[in-house]
Amino acid sequence: MKSYGGNLFESIVEKDNFKVAQQLSRQGKSRRKEIRIFESNLDENLEEIRQLVINKKFHTAKYRSKKIYEPKERIIYILPYAPDRIVQHAIMNILVPYMEKMFITDSFACITGRGQTRASLRTMEAVRRNKYCLKCDIHHFYPSINQNILSEMYHRKFRDKDFLYLMDDIIFSFPGGYNCPIGNYTSQWNGNFYLTPLDNFCKHELRIRDYIRYCDDFLLFSDDKAYLHDCRKRIEDFIGKYELTYSKADVFSIKQGIDFCGYRHFDNYILLRKSTAKKEIKRLKELPGEFESGLITKDEMRSTIDSIMGWQKHANTHNLQIATDIDFIRSKYCA
Repeated sequence: MKSYGGNLFESIVEKDNFKVAQQLSRQGKSRRKEIRIFESNLDENLEEIRQLVINKKFHTAKYRSKKIYEPKERIIYILPYAPDRIVQHAIMNILVPYMEKMFITDSFACITGRGQTRASLRTMEAVRRNKYCLKCDIHHFYPSINQNILSEMYHRKFRDKDFLYLMDDIIFSFPGGYNCPIGNYTSQWNGNFYLTPLDNFCKHELRIRDYIRYCDDFLLFSDDKAYLHDCRKRIEDFIGKYELTYSKADVFSIKQGIDFCGYRHFDNYILLRKSTAKKEIKRLKELPGEFESGLITKDEMRSTIDSIMGWQKHANTHNLQIATDIDFIRSKYCA
């Protein structure tokens, strides 16, 4: 198994990398008081954080928790902007190119140039050349991640002891031995990394040509319904080694449509998932009031509308576009 990186840590602690990390960690949050205070003496404060990391005096802060309800009820965990979020961005600036080399082409979350739309297009390819689908997701995926297993995976893949010391500080920062806290910038990448053995198992051991994963949701396609049932059992045994279990794992005909990444996929058309459409309708109703009261800028409003239009144009949503009057809203408020 190929391993990487004898000098990752040196690249992470470079001054220029920390400057980039600070800029990335403030995006969309520049009005916050803690960021304005930090930036009032930016160079000195940034160098102080860098020295903490260099001297191994950086330790992940205590988490604050917050319950959110979109797209479903869950708890996210929040760390301070400085030093934690800056340090995590500094790490991932350097680590991401290595990690992207490990991920298969049919893993779509987090990775530059992929995402939900690309995953949807890939799903349509699979729908059109198969009869059956095995659709799975992992029960409470991020809270179920075993920190010892995740750390061991990093230690097998990377050789830089200083980097591993820093990564372990983040991995083991949540008490109890389990959880990769949603809200950490590193967590989405750690989750992807944790499931790379599953990707390789499905592609190379099960020999599934059309296998697609987005976060902890994944699809397997075949013309052989019995084989997909066998795959379901073999995957269940495999993920058990990582202390994971299914939330759902169903085999069905593709004629039912494949609900994945916000869309329902049929052999000759794509629909928006009902919950996605309702969310867009609600958001479009809220935007004008938020803009007129100064809660969002014109650029923020335009970005949100363009994102919604992108979702709609990827699917068969002509009637929805008319019903929401999205073109009129964009021309009125964002011209």
